[in-house]
Order: sequence, then C-alpha cells, then structure tokens
Amino acid sequence: MPTALITGASRGIGNATAKLFAHAGWDLLLVARSEDSLKSLSEQLSKTGSKVSYKAMDLSDPSCISSGLKELLFERDIPSVLINNAGVAWTGDLLSMPLKSWQWLVQMNLTSVFQVCASIVPLMRNSGGLIINVSSHAARNAFSQWGGYCTTKAALASFTKCLAEEERINGVRACTLTIGAVDSTLWDTDTVQSDFNRRAMLSVEQVANAILHLAEQPSSQVIEDMTLMPATGAF
Repeated sequence: MPTALITGASRGIGNATAKLFAHAGWDLLLVARSEDSLKSLSEQLSKTGSKVSYKAMDLSDPSCISSGLKELLFERDIPSVLINNAGVAWTGDLLSMPLKSWQWLVQMNLTSVFQVCASIVPLMRNSGGLIINVSSHAARNAFSQWGGYCTTKAALASFTKCLAEEERINGVRACTLTIGAVDSTLWDTDTVQSDFNRRAMLSVEQVANAILHLAEQPSSQVIEDMTLMPATGAF
C-alpha cells in the first residue's frame, strides 16, 4: 500500500483526509497535537485494513519536529505523499498583532512546513514522492483583518514553487491545494473572530477528495496548483 503522512490529522480537513485515504487503501502516518484524538482515530482507521502510526507533537514548537518525525518513521515505510495540512489563523488589525502571535502564525503556517519537508523530502529522493501543501486563496488576495494569515499563505505558495523547482531533478514533486472558505474547526478557535455564513463554505470532505485526487496523480505528472472554491464565492 502507498503511505501518506498527514499533519493536523486529528480534526477538520486532516481528519477527513485521513479517513478518506484509509478507505482508499492507503497506509497512514498521522501528526497532530492531541494524543487521545490520534489514538482514537488510529484505532478507527486500523479497522479498514490500513497500517496506521501516529505521533502527537505541537508544530508551534520548532524544537520537537525533527525528533518527533524520526520517532514516527522508525520501522515504517517512507511516505510517498506528504500532506502539510496543519495551519492556524489570527484576525485583527495587522499592525496591532502582538509579535508573539505573529511568530506563532509564521511558525505554524510556514516554518513548520519547511521543517517537516526538511525531514521528509530527503528520504523521498531515492524513490520519488509528492508534497501537497494546503494553502488558501488568501495567498493571492488581501483581506482586511487577515493580514498575517494572507502573508503566511503567500509565503507558503512561494515556498512550494521553489521546492518543486529544486526537487524536480530528484523525482520529488510539490504542489499546492488552494482553497476558499471551508467549514472546519478553524472558525471555532479563539484567535479567529468571524460572522461568515458557514453553510456556504466548502465541506472538509470536499477538500479531502481534492487532496486524494492530487495524491493519485501518476508520478509522470503533477497538478502544480488546484484551486477549489465554494460555488457561492464565499470567503
């Protein structure tokens, strides 16, 4: 079976993606903060016949990522697909954003992706692989009160393009899934204040299906960026 590593796997898009991939016959390596949630999800997905391993780690802590991934991959197959899904948001006036919040946002949405890729991509080079970075159309647009989020997602898009360019010679592909508003747990967090109509948003299952579509592309091709938006055009 092919193996996928998914960050932010315990809830929202990551949780839906893990479930879809397991039912599609993939083995899984799961990363999230909650040990209990990962254990419960792992037990559930193992019933599908998938081999599931997990590691609880806080991607906002840069010191734990490399060692945590080494532990996760111990005696496991190297993933053929890496899905960098974990991410956060903060709303408010850009220049009133506390430095600590800015640094947290950059670490979660950009630096942790760099760290995960730095640990996993070198292992992929012998047999090839695919990195899917979950981004947002905020990477291409400016939204008031979302400046920090827009900045990190724009940087993530650039990072993905540079990574794809450098790793092409090694048979490793990289792409972004650019999405509009998704009805996920992001909107329930303390750092996001919003009154958008969540019923008009994409479902996490729709996003998971798009991720699986990207992952199932043959190694001879790559969809460099897929954009998925709600039909209503909702943010």
